[in-house]
Amino acid sequence: MISKAKHIEAEIERLKKAQNAIILAHYYQDSEIQDVADFIGDSLQLAQEAKKTNADVIVFAGVHFMAETAKILNPTRKVVLPDLDAGCSLAQSCPADQLAAWKKLHPEHLVVSYINCTAGVKALSDIICTSSNAEKVVRSLPADKPILFAPDRNLGAYVMKQTGRKMDLWQGTCIVHETFSERKLLALKHDHPGAVVLAHPECEPTVLRHADVIGSTSALLKASQTNPARAFIVATEPGILHQMQRASPDKQFIPAPPEGNCACNECPYMKRNTLEKVLLALRDLTPEITMPEDLRLAALRPMERMLAVS
Repeated sequence: MISKAKHIEAEIERLKKAQNAIILAHYYQDSEIQDVADFIGDSLQLAQEAKKTNADVIVFAGVHFMAETAKILNPTRKVVLPDLDAGCSLAQSCPADQLAAWKKLHPEHLVVSYINCTAGVKALSDIICTSSNAEKVVRSLPADKPILFAPDRNLGAYVMKQTGRKMDLWQGTCIVHETFSERKLLALKHDHPGAVVLAHPECEPTVLRHADVIGSTSALLKASQTNPARAFIVATEPGILHQMQRASPDKQFIPAPPEGNCACNECPYMKRNTLEKVLLALRDLTPEITMPEDLRLAALRPMERMLAVS
């Protein structure tokens, strides 16, 4: 007898062909969604893949700002998000009207916005960045121009340290990456001597100072494959462990724990998407991501500047 999951997977494959659809999934999605995706990546990789797809329909298994990004880059294609409530704490921390007020106070500054933001914030920005290319983006800007960096203060602080470039930082954070416990991380390092610590730059500085490798999700995945160590402590959303384990089945991957006794190191927004919701999104082509054309065009310009730098 075919299991329910296998039946859903088969129906997803049938509908993808019928709808000429592609499924893009972030590394933080549940493993069963990653397994039916046509492409898995971090924010930069997914933006690049969305830009070049020939599909009529993009099913974006991620969060709302990612699906918005796909629509910004693909105005003629239908973009659907399995769960419209799959938001992002970081994007929510920086409302467009508040960024506009901050920008007005600093008219001489360039605005660099992390891709984890709304279309409204992108439209107010001079250039977008991801954790993969943030250093490159900042280094590409004129040295005599001051910078406002939004919305993630931890990524901004890390980029400042790496580039030596002074920036004014919006005080936003990711609820997942700010929850990792330095105390528990040190205990894990004690229990697993020789384990390499991989950390995303959205983590707090108290965690980053103990990391052996700091980088985007894709960079951490690559490090887990190329580093000769046999054990890794991973300080980012644990959805990435599925791909790490698939690529290196003989290695041990340990998720960095949160401070509390909870599953707070899992993104509750990413986990709103399920295999069943992916199927329904493909079948019904809803919920669809739409936006006014003037907003899309305003958000497109800084996105295209980023893609040109990348």
